[in-house]
Amino acid sequence: MSAIADASLLRFNPDGAQQFAGAMTQDELDRLENAFATLPDEQAGLRLRGIEALRPVLSLTGSMGRIASSILGTACRPVRALLFDKTAATNWSLPWHQDRTIVVTVRREAEGFGPWTVKDGLIHVAPPIEILAGMVTLRAHLDAVPFSNAPLLVAPNSHRFGRIAEPDIADVVARCGTAACLAERGDVWLYATPILHASEAAAEPRRRRVLQADFATGFLPDGLEWLGV
Repeated sequence: MSAIADASLLRFNPDGAQQFAGAMTQDELDRLENAFATLPDEQAGLRLRGIEALRPVLSLTGSMGRIASSILGTACRPVRALLFDKTAATNWSLPWHQDRTIVVTVRREAEGFGPWTVKDGLIHVAPPIEILAGMVTLRAHLDAVPFSNAPLLVAPNSHRFGRIAEPDIADVVARCGTAACLAERGDVWLYATPILHASEAAAEPRRRRVLQADFATGFLPDGLEWLGV
């Protein structure tokens, strides 16, 4: 497995990942911190829905929305949001994987969709890979993430392999290499949603709050609807 020396040199095309240093405004960071202060802590990932403070940041005039629309166009919209709040008490790790599910309003059987799951009361389903390939994921950092504080690891160009079977993941990571997505407070990382990624436990755990949002365009088939944020 080869490591990418400087992940800040990655570009969305062709690598599937790109850093936007200092993209968040101070006002956006303050709004998010105030909103997140009221949420449950010590959870590996908290699914966010109906939080008013998110709307300005995720809109097309907000920092995250502008970045998403630079790739998907002005018809894109946020379809899922999560808060990752890693601390010394919640110092988890995740193996290499692809994000494979979306959140919808109701369950309707549709060709190519499944399996179905319910997480935090929200209906999740794995869609055809073509839908995931048309999405982007953004991660806004409320805290600095040096190498010792468990930066996200990505395998550049792995999003081009489509849906990757579990036994083949290690081989694809070895072929693509790995990059550690270091960040300062206020940075935003943009990813192709199907990119292979992982997270190790922090060597020197400090707080690492990340707002993650998926963006998509268009409509789902057979009466399925994005739940949105």
